[in-house]
Amino acid sequence: MEDDPDILRVIRTELERAGFEVWPALSAEDGLALLEKRGLPHLALVDILLPGMDGLTLARKLQEWSDLPVVMLTSVGEAETVVQAIESFAEDYIRKPFNPRELVARIERVCRRIGDFGYTLQPVIRVDDRLAVDFAHQRAMVEDKPVALTATESKLLYVLMRQAGRVVATDFLLRRLWPSDEVFEDTLRVHVHRLRSKIEPSPSRPRYVLTERGAGYLFPRFSS
Repeated sequence: MEDDPDILRVIRTELERAGFEVWPALSAEDGLALLEKRGLPHLALVDILLPGMDGLTLARKLQEWSDLPVVMLTSVGEAETVVQAIESFAEDYIRKPFNPRELVARIERVCRRIGDFGYTLQPVIRVDDRLAVDFAHQRAMVEDKPVALTATESKLLYVLMRQAGRVVATDFLLRRLWPSDEVFEDTLRVHVHRLRSKIEPSPSRPRYVLTERGAGYLFPRFSS
């Protein structure tokens, strides 16, 4: 999300040349509307100095209910802002003026570190014939009936689904869900229990959010 059309054009050209699909937006509000229409992308490139809602507010808003990787691109270079962004939500921070090839390389590095989402990113992600998830609106569709998710439940489910088929360590989940707070495993268990009560056919015998004792949690891969 970048409010300078010329810079946005350069970014889009370079990223598409590198094989990325780009969804351009000139403001945070336009970006949020795009996410509601098209679903969550694999990564968001966000300028801090946007008209209306600024990029830091947008990134925090996204991180409340998803674990969408965010790379900040901005002329703001104060050390305190950089540290705050990286500690709170940013996977990387690129200052303007920038080298387009370096920008692409940094985005590719973040994508390699994060890994691929286990499901096609659509506005509504179909898991199987019983469950679908609409992250942009923080809700699950259970047997075609909408079920509201809290921000934490949505983010928890997002992290697990993004790494579908792999065990996600408890410590990793705690850091991603509460990056600025000291939270213990019992709190995570409470949120897992509440999420299961909303999406599982039988919460005591979960199908979607599985416990790997002593390791963490697993969301299996499904063939929808």
